[in-house]
Amino acid sequence: MRVVFVHGACVRDGSWWWHRTAELLREQGVPSVAPALPSCGETGPPGGADGPGLPEDVAAVRRVLRADDEPTVVVAHSYGGIVTAEAAAGIDSVRHLLLVSSYLPEVGQSLSDFGDGSPAPFLDIDPGAGTFGVRPELLADTFLQDCDPEIRTQAADHLARQSVQVTGQPVGAAAWQHLPSTYLVCTQDRGTPPRLQHEFARRASNVVELETGHHPFLSRPAAVRDLLLSL
Repeated sequence: MRVVFVHGACVRDGSWWWHRTAELLREQGVPSVAPALPSCGETGPPGGADGPGLPEDVAAVRRVLRADDEPTVVVAHSYGGIVTAEAAAGIDSVRHLLLVSSYLPEVGQSLSDFGDGSPAPFLDIDPGAGTFGVRPELLADTFLQDCDPEIRTQAADHLARQSVQVTGQPVGAAAWQHLPSTYLVCTQDRGTPPRLQHEFARRASNVVELETGHHPFLSRPAAVRDLLLSL
């Protein structure tokens, strides 16, 4: 078994966000990888409206999934659920989806379909550059309130500007409709409201709840490891 972790919006270096859980999995002989998402500028500048968007993110994740025939669990976090919905479709090695505080779209839906038409208060949007990002001063209290102080400090160095076009680009597939899936509801999440998570969770095969914030793989890595091993 291996684990492929698809990170959320407005961050870079997915392996850092995943590292606490990845280390525990490695001790159990389970390798993991975190693909770089082009829309977050991980393969070059995000490029705004003319740069890489959701299709490029999907292609990047599909390349990683196709590169190994090992039975795979894909962990999709937040925006990563949008990417994974299409990227994991039709990949024979993918055996299970773990959706962590994740958006879970139907075919034809985009990230913007799940908002109220106005940007979240913790986001900073630059229309001229065509990018958006998390306001650094709101990062810890919104997304990392249950994490160690060291993690909160380090996380600020792993934020990224992302192409705003990903918010309106629809997915062309919904892998969760054809694969076993587990939705991890983070009940103390201040970024993705638990109410919205529960709506998505109804689309998954199984539902698990943890009293954590937005990043349980950083705040409760052993719990996430145990859940993955059980899959």
